[in-house]
Amino acid sequence: RDAVWKAKREALEVIFAAGRSRARQRDFERFRAEQGEGLERFALWCALSEKYGELQDWPETLRDASSAFVANEARTLTERIDFYAWMQWIVDEQLGRAQSEARASGMGLGIMGDLAVGVHPRGADAWSDPESFAAGIEAGAPPDMYNQLGQNWSQPPWSPTRLAESAYAPLRDMMRTVLRHAGALRMDHIIGLFRLWWIPRGMGADQGAYVRYDHEAMVGVVLLEAYRAGAVIIGEDLGTVEPWVRDYLASRGVLGTSVLWFEKQQDGWPLQPDAYRYLSLSTVNTHDLPPTAGYLADEHVTLRERLGLLTEPVEQVRAEARVERERMLTRLREHGLLRNDPSEREIVEALYRYIVRTPSALIGIALVDGVGERRTQNQPGTDQEYPNWKIPLADGSGEVVLVEDLPGNVRLSSLLAAVRDELRH
Repeated sequence: RDAVWKAKREALEVIFAAGRSRARQRDFERFRAEQGEGLERFALWCALSEKYGELQDWPETLRDASSAFVANEARTLTERIDFYAWMQWIVDEQLGRAQSEARASGMGLGIMGDLAVGVHPRGADAWSDPESFAAGIEAGAPPDMYNQLGQNWSQPPWSPTRLAESAYAPLRDMMRTVLRHAGALRMDHIIGLFRLWWIPRGMGADQGAYVRYDHEAMVGVVLLEAYRAGAVIIGEDLGTVEPWVRDYLASRGVLGTSVLWFEKQQDGWPLQPDAYRYLSLSTVNTHDLPPTAGYLADEHVTLRERLGLLTEPVEQVRAEARVERERMLTRLREHGLLRNDPSEREIVEALYRYIVRTPSALIGIALVDGVGERRTQNQPGTDQEYPNWKIPLADGSGEVVLVEDLPGNVRLSSLLAAVRDELRH
């Protein structure tokens, strides 16, 4: 990624230096005026990072974004600040065009944005508005079946006190920005609007505690901005979530998230399709699990064992995974979706046919499943131990699949045909 960014930035430097017409310059200036202090501070942080490196290496006098020293640096870095603000304008224009093209092509929602649960502890947000975040605290999640040691995301959580004092201005500004060119927004770990697992810095992820937020105010802000943008909100409500939270969100029109492997009856068997929620985005898998081909081969067990993330004997975890898989295959046969001795591709397509039979308002098809990828894209509970988000898309044999290859990809075409066929029935 760093090599790609270096090449792109060199090209962008050339384009920026070439200048703009008067009309384009006026559009740029209008964008900067509209975006205001948030954009200017971000561009300043980019320029300072370019000059001094990581935030921990900056001179102490520049740690306070409101200091006179920072204001003096801003005057000397005017051209670089202009460059980074210009790049944000270009990105915003491209997003706007992409959304217009998507809607014009017949897509009902167009682009679906994805909002992370938090920000980098040494990023622009924490530097420019430190009072909005809890000092000395990192957000995460308590231990669960898939992450038996808990999770520490190394992200500073919102300060509930500061949010209330500022009338939730940081949340309002963020929501308005991410919804500018989106027809829908998936909010990661939406339970964070209700309560968040706070971990004192230096302690283990299992040593945290829940801190509650004013969910009425926070959900209200989210929905007001979504209404203004005409966008759908999808909450990632997986993991440790109190049941009443799902009911609360559904009563306000917020979609939940249903992952086939997590949706089970009280006896542990897979949930029947007609028992799924209507207000939900239903999928076979999630980016925090291996692609379906890998999951069927117990990659989620093998990888966690190799990385030392299991707290239970691996034989026990493998046995549980085998039972889960066999029960799912039995369900597929109950519904007439699977023949005897099926291939991997046929199982994957049967699983997608299964979720298409649910009443869920939205169905998600994972690109990794469409091409036969097996490798995990992101392994929760890891930082440098695993190359999270750095694995290029590949097929089942490990051959890289480019975007240009997708229209002619036989396996992807077969999966899409299976989904369309099920939708017609």
